[in-house]
Amino acid sequence: MSYDNPNMAIIKAITEQHMSVTEASRHFNRSRQWIYTLLKRYNVAGPEGVEPQSTAPKNRPNKIPDTVVKEIVAIRRELASKGADNGPDSIAWVLTQRGLHAPAESTIRRILRTHGLITPQPRKRPKSSLHRFQAMLPNECWQADVTYLRLADGSDVEVLDFLDDHSRFLLYLVAYPRVYGPTVVRAIEQITADYGLPQSTLTDNGLIFTACLAGVKGGKNGFEKYLEAHSIKQKNGRIAHPQTQGKIERFHQTLKKWIKAQQPAETIPELQQQLNEFRTWYNHDRPHRALGRNTPHQAYTALPKSSPQPLVTEDHRVRNDRVDAAGRITLRFAGEMRYLGIGRRHKGTPTLTVIAGRRATTSNAETGEIIAEHDIDIGRRYQPNLIKNTSRPHKKAP
Repeated sequence: MSYDNPNMAIIKAITEQHMSVTEASRHFNRSRQWIYTLLKRYNVAGPEGVEPQSTAPKNRPNKIPDTVVKEIVAIRRELASKGADNGPDSIAWVLTQRGLHAPAESTIRRILRTHGLITPQPRKRPKSSLHRFQAMLPNECWQADVTYLRLADGSDVEVLDFLDDHSRFLLYLVAYPRVYGPTVVRAIEQITADYGLPQSTLTDNGLIFTACLAGVKGGKNGFEKYLEAHSIKQKNGRIAHPQTQGKIERFHQTLKKWIKAQQPAETIPELQQQLNEFRTWYNHDRPHRALGRNTPHQAYTALPKSSPQPLVTEDHRVRNDRVDAAGRITLRFAGEMRYLGIGRRHKGTPTLTVIAGRRATTSNAETGEIIAEHDIDIGRRYQPNLIKNTSRPHKKAP
C-alpha cells in the first residue's frame, strides 16, 4: 500500500521503524514540534488527520465584495464603450465619485485580468526613466499640432489643435479639409482673443508653423510674424523627435480613441460637432491623472496666467528685384506674397530692398538712390510707397 501523503512517511518511520522524534526531525528536516503535532493528529483521525491542509485563511475580512467586483467590470465596459480612458486609475476615480470605496489600483488590475478584460502588451519603457517637463503656469507654453481623422466615406480630415502645457486645457480643436499657414494665423488670433497671449509656443517644424527653420525663401511665415509682433517666444522640437511635444501627441491618442467610439461623421460640420462635444468633456468632465485628478479647466483657472516677455527678434534680409510694368516689386513677407508700390516711372529699374522687421527700404541698385519705403501691413497685399513725389529718373545720354 502506498501513500501520496508525504506526512505519512514521517509517521511510518516513527511508528513502524522505531525512529525517535529527534532522529525524524533531522532526517526529514522538520521541527520536533511539527512532528509531535502530526503524531497527535494521526492518533485521533488516522491517515486522514495528517493530510496536507491549506494555509489560506478561513476568513478574509478584506476580500472585495462581489458587488464591487461587478461594479468594476461594469465601469470598465461603460468607459470603453464611450471611448474614454478605462484603466485601473480611471475606474478607481469613478468608484470614488459614485460614493464607493475604491480598492488599490493593483487590486482593480487583478480583477480585470481575472475577467479577461486586459489585453497583454509588450513590456514598455518604465515611466521612471522618462524626464518630465511641464510649464509652471497657465499660458506659459502652448503646444500646437495637426492630426488626422477620417470621415465615414474614408476621406481624411486635418484637425488643428492647441493645448496649454501646464493644465492640458484644450484651447482650440477645429477640423479643416486641409490646414494652411493662414489657417494657423487665424486660429492663434482667435485663441489669444479668448484666452490672452501666451509666453511661448511649442510646435514641430512643419511649414505652417515655421518657414525659417525649414530654410524656405521669403523669411518668416505668418505664424512666426504674429508671435514676433506680440513678443511670444517660439520653440520647436527636434526633427523626428515627437517626444518633445509629448503632451499633445498623447492627447491625440485620447482624441482618436473617443472619436472611434462615436458614429462615423459623414461631413466636416458633423465631425466638428463631435469635436465640440469632446472638447467640453475633455476640459470640464474628464479627470486628468497628471493633474491630481483635477480637470484641465480646474487646473487652468487655479493659478494666474503667464504673459509674454520682451523679445529681441528682428527679420533682417535683403532682396534684389526689378520694377515691373505696373510700378511694383514683390516681397514674400509673413508667408504671403506682397506687392511693394515703387512707381510706374521706375519701370525696369533694378532694385535692392533691405528689410528690417516690418520696415522695407528700396533703392536703385545702380545709383543707390532711395526710391521707396514701406511699413509692411500684414493685413494688406499691396503696400503703398511712403515716399511721395519721387522725381522721374533721368534718361541716359546717347
